[in-house]
Amino acid sequence: MKKALFAFNGDPMCFVHVLLNTLDMHKLGWDVKLIIEGSATALIKSLDKEESPSGKMYREIKEKGLIDCVCRACANKMGVLEEVEKQNLPYGDDMKGHPSFSSYINKGYEIMTF
Repeated sequence: MKKALFAFNGDPMCFVHVLLNTLDMHKLGWDVKLIIEGSATALIKSLDKEESPSGKMYREIKEKGLIDCVCRACANKMGVLEEVEKQNLPYGDDMKGHPSFSSYINKGYEIMTF
């Protein structure tokens, strides 16, 4: 199975579910990609800290290379462009600064939004 999980919601209580699902799908052997969009991009800075409640999951996902990209336009709007670069995360910007659903669909991924 191929899943592209687009995380838009910047509420930490909602974002934890995309982290959980990303790890679960990966554990099952699925081809899963996490795309961080919208207000969720603002969480990137706090999630990389040791004291973050979801930080361990976030860092595990990062280490496994499951973060496919971060929306460049949204990261800019949320003021975290520098942090995205500091964490060496790739940008997605093929659709006027945003990652497109169609690029994933064309590669056979089912889109899921959170």
